[in-house]
Amino acid sequence: MKEYSKKDNRELIKNALLELEKMRSRVKVLEKRERDRMDPIAIIGMGCRFPHGADNPQAFWSLLQNGIDAVTEVPSNRWSLDEYYDMDMDAKGKIYSRYGCFLDQVDNFDADFFGISAREAALMDPQQRLLLEVAWEAMEAAGLTGPQLSGSRTGVFVGVMNQDYLWLFPEFADFDIHTATGNSASVIAGRLAYILDLHGPALAVDTACSS
Repeated sequence: MKEYSKKDNRELIKNALLELEKMRSRVKVLEKRERDRMDPIAIIGMGCRFPHGADNPQAFWSLLQNGIDAVTEVPSNRWSLDEYYDMDMDAKGKIYSRYGCFLDQVDNFDADFFGISAREAALMDPQQRLLLEVAWEAMEAAGLTGPQLSGSRTGVFVGVMNQDYLWLFPEFADFDIHTATGNSASVIAGRLAYILDLHGPALAVDTACSS
């Protein structure tokens, strides 16, 4: 039987450590190769709503190409500008700008198309209505239909911020069973997933302005 000296043991340990380092390097290479093999993300459909009537990607691109300024004076059907405007920026309860960017016909919504009652639609934040419309348009642009996606592991990820619409209901008497679901940011992704029967993750994320 061969006897190993302390010198031999040190050599064995040294060689073992070198082999371990080689294996670690190989693992890192394989992990990187696996990450690089992951499927890339492709945008296959798109929908949008922007001011100045840019209600589809083509109109939005035209707006950008032509350098159109979409800032306008506050539309009379949004709020009374004379009532809230004050050129003094320190005036309490007032705004000191007469201008902004506004979507056209934001109050129009085909509730029947999405199987939503008129009563429920009236209490839905326009963000929810717009999401349903734009998501459907994006799906059509991708050449997909509702039945094709129904039951699939398709995920819904929505960036959302603020619930300003709720401020239009100052009296508790204006609230009903649809108020919470119509104005909660946490519901917006789930509503789209439910209507399209999507069984993947449904996530609403409030990341402030980037939403």
